[in-house]
Amino acid sequence: MKIKIPLIIFIFFISILFFGLFIETKLIQSPLIGKKLPNYELVELNTGYKSDIRMLPRETFLLNIWASWCLECIREHNTLTIINEDKKLKIVGVNYKDKREDALGWLSIYGNPYIYNIYDYTGELGLDLGVYGVPETFLVDKNRVIRAKYIGAITNDIYQQEIIPMIEKINEDD
Repeated sequence: MKIKIPLIIFIFFISILFFGLFIETKLIQSPLIGKKLPNYELVELNTGYKSDIRMLPRETFLLNIWASWCLECIREHNTLTIINEDKKLKIVGVNYKDKREDALGWLSIYGNPYIYNIYDYTGELGLDLGVYGVPETFLVDKNRVIRAKYIGAITNDIYQQEIIPMIEKINEDD
C-alpha cells in the first residue's frame, strides 16, 4: 500500500508532463482578442515625437513587443527582417521597458524592420496589452482589432503556417 500511493502520484505527474508536450504555447487566447487596441499616449523611439493610436497603420499589421535586453528578440529579428523585406505585412515595434540609447543602438546593429517604433519606457502600453514577457507579437487588423497574440519569438514557420493564413482569412472577411 505504501508503494502504490507514491507510484500513483508519480504516474499522475508524468501524464501531466506528457500531455503538456502537445499544448501549443505560442498562440495565446488573450482576453484582448477581438477587442480594439488600447489607446496610448507615448513617444516614437527615433524622434521623441508624441505617438498615439492614430499613428498606427490602417491595414493589417504586426505589433511586436521587443527590447534590447531580450536575447530571444535577437533570434526573432531575422524573421521580422524577412517579413519586412517581403512587403506583405507592416510591423510596428513597441520598445518595452528599455533605455532609449540601448534600443537605438540595438536597431543600428541588427537593422530596423519596423515602420514605426513606440517607446514604452515604463511598460504602460505593455501592461494594457497584457504583456508578461518579450518578445510578444499581436496580429492587428485594419480596424485596429487584435486578431491573435503570439508569445515568444515569431519564426518563419509561425509566419508561413499561422500568420499568413490568418491574414488571408481576415482579408476574405472584409
